[in-house]
Amino acid sequence: MFDHLNIVATSVFVVFFALVTILGFVASRWRAADLNEIHEWGLGGRRFGPWITWFLLGGDLYTAYTVIAIPAVVFAIGAYGFFAVPYTIIIYPFLYMTMPRLWAVSKKRGYMTAGDFVLGRYGNRWLELAVAATGILATMPYIALQLVGLEKVILALGFSGEGWMQHAPITAAFVILALYTYKSGLRAPAMIAFVKDAMIYIFIIAAVIVIPIELGGFAKIFAAADGVYAAKVVATSKPAGVTLAQSQIGPYITLALGSAMALFMYPHAMTGTLAASSGKAIRFNTMALPAYSFVLGLIALLGAMALAAGVKVSSPQDAVPQLVLWAFPDWFAGFCFAAIALGALVPAAVMSIGAANTFTRNIWKPFIHPAMTPREESALAKLTSLVVKIGALAVIIFMPTQFALDLQLLGGVWMVQIFPAVIFGLYSRWFNGWALLLGWAAGMTLGVGLSWTEKAWTPLHPLAWDIPFFGHFDLGLHFAVYNGLTALIANVVVAGLLSLFWRSKAADQTAPADYEDEAVAA
Repeated sequence: MFDHLNIVATSVFVVFFALVTILGFVASRWRAADLNEIHEWGLGGRRFGPWITWFLLGGDLYTAYTVIAIPAVVFAIGAYGFFAVPYTIIIYPFLYMTMPRLWAVSKKRGYMTAGDFVLGRYGNRWLELAVAATGILATMPYIALQLVGLEKVILALGFSGEGWMQHAPITAAFVILALYTYKSGLRAPAMIAFVKDAMIYIFIIAAVIVIPIELGGFAKIFAAADGVYAAKVVATSKPAGVTLAQSQIGPYITLALGSAMALFMYPHAMTGTLAASSGKAIRFNTMALPAYSFVLGLIALLGAMALAAGVKVSSPQDAVPQLVLWAFPDWFAGFCFAAIALGALVPAAVMSIGAANTFTRNIWKPFIHPAMTPREESALAKLTSLVVKIGALAVIIFMPTQFALDLQLLGGVWMVQIFPAVIFGLYSRWFNGWALLLGWAAGMTLGVGLSWTEKAWTPLHPLAWDIPFFGHFDLGLHFAVYNGLTALIANVVVAGLLSLFWRSKAADQTAPADYEDEAVAA
């Protein structure tokens, strides 16, 4: 197991991991409060100002799997892998308009999750259940894929093993994560995010300066990468290159747009947002977080650098770790691997907390134990966060990684289906709760149906269908479209048509003034 261990890199890795472990436990005393109250454990008491929120959301959204997977797509097929950059830019003006309204009504009404808001707005607990179940369903494989990123850097350090022993390091890491998350709640990832983000920035800045110098500049990097892509096109007949092929433009645009709409519907993104101290803090972050998008573009370039460096790997997901070992001395490689590992632990912690809050507030409490006190909610949320982590670990140990990846691809298709209930509800009560539920069901069914193929799940489909009783239907647009976007259109159409004739009689717990935060009120 340790025969090929890189002692220097591993030592640096362990030092930084130990540092953040200490921070995770110390965080329970940061802005001390009663962590037996669920809003303190699960939302940090809603006291995170602009800068803390910036680090927390950055650590929450830009993950280890991002650092591993986005360059892996660029390594494999080129410019198409940059789709993540525009969607993380598109989202922020939209958030500027919507999330302060959600924060305001949530603060005034004591909402902690999207399900809480949906129940208060539409008075339909089955719609609340659908929103909650969708969030938990999509989050589980997302946490599991953070483990994939963590495991890649641990393997690059030289660890090896057979059977369950190959998963021993990530199991130990997740046990530690589970313990300090249980103790400190959202304060733990918020505090660790400061260290994680600083390390990621150092790693990426060093990489985009040192590696191009070693390879002779970006012109040579792109020329070398283009040569590799050209060879792949000849060998596979599939598009690849430093620029988008004609057939990739439609998928690129729709995937970016649909992914942007799904991003902040995830429970962990909602948790990071609602933990802010004010609507002003959220607006600040919508203007500051594009700095992470710039860094994401630099991260994506690592895929092209790996091609130019001649990195040979059996899986594209190993490209970044092997590039780091090729480019840097062992001590700095250990530092970089620690940064990537923290990029797994911070979002995994927030994801487990978001899923735990959602399960407790929107599934267990309304359907099993309506009389729960805030202390009982906190106790159950802590326990659920442990179960969620164990479940994610089981996915990696007992399920093929490809299946976890397929489920994560479906995650965005699922999450965008709660967009109408949450976002439309911030501005209007025109939609009927039951109509939104049936629209959600239609979108989920169509999204899964479009994503299913005989060999694997796919996020895209061509705009042509064989419809029973109607024959072949082709829009004449010869490109593929993101499944989540097509399913969302069906969702909205169903919900809109039904709402025309099915008026809601359920009480709306919210009032127009609830949606105004301090900036609007002033």
